Amino acid sequence: MRQLRGQERVITGNRQTSWAFADAFVAEDEALHWARDRAREAGLRSVSAGTGAALRLLAATADAKVVAEIGTGTGVSGIHLLRGMRPDGVLTTVDVEPEMQQFARQAFRDAGFTGNRARFIPGRALDVLPRLADGGYDLVFCDGDRLECLDYLAESLRLLRPGGLVCFEGVFTNGRTVDSAAQPTEVLRVRELLRTVRESTVLQSSLLPVGDGLLCAVKRG
Repeated sequence: MRQLRGQERVITGNRQTSWAFADAFVAEDEALHWARDRAREAGLRSVSAGTGAALRLLAATADAKVVAEIGTGTGVSGIHLLRGMRPDGVLTTVDVEPEMQQFARQAFRDAGFTGNRARFIPGRALDVLPRLADGGYDLVFCDGDRLECLDYLAESLRLLRPGGLVCFEGVFTNGRTVDSAAQPTEVLRVRELLRTVRESTVLQSSLLPVGDGLLCAVKRG
């Protein structure tokens, strides 16, 4: 029977299995496993393998040389980004917890990246981002405080060159984004982010069903 417009298809067990298969399609190595273990021990959530693979693909597609990351964590997403970037590319990564950035430094070294491939800046993202160069970035990856996501978007639009990419991780918020029940402010902020990006005249967007949802958008020239 044909699906009626506006109806959602039932998510079958086979479909869930397919999504899980897709999310684990790209194998991860010891450097990534080490970084994931450090995040788990610290009680931090890392991007899924599928999200990491998508970030690597997007960085490679953009031939990214200059990338900004909000939320270093222990380096899981950073390794994926660096592996997609040009060999001479530099990742600028910001986090409020410098002790986590030390784990990321070690993870980057274990992954084979020299020290000049990453610039670590400790501090709150909205204090750091205004100091970065206008129009100087090929990709901005946002995995920080969801309450600040709209501010991250505004800063990203300033930072990106025409044709640059902005990506937001975790926009499904563990299913709460589409849950009709009353939700906390951070979920309402994510919903506003999704509406803003979808309706923007300066962004071409897509929502990828990997991990906990990856919102991606290209800044039009």
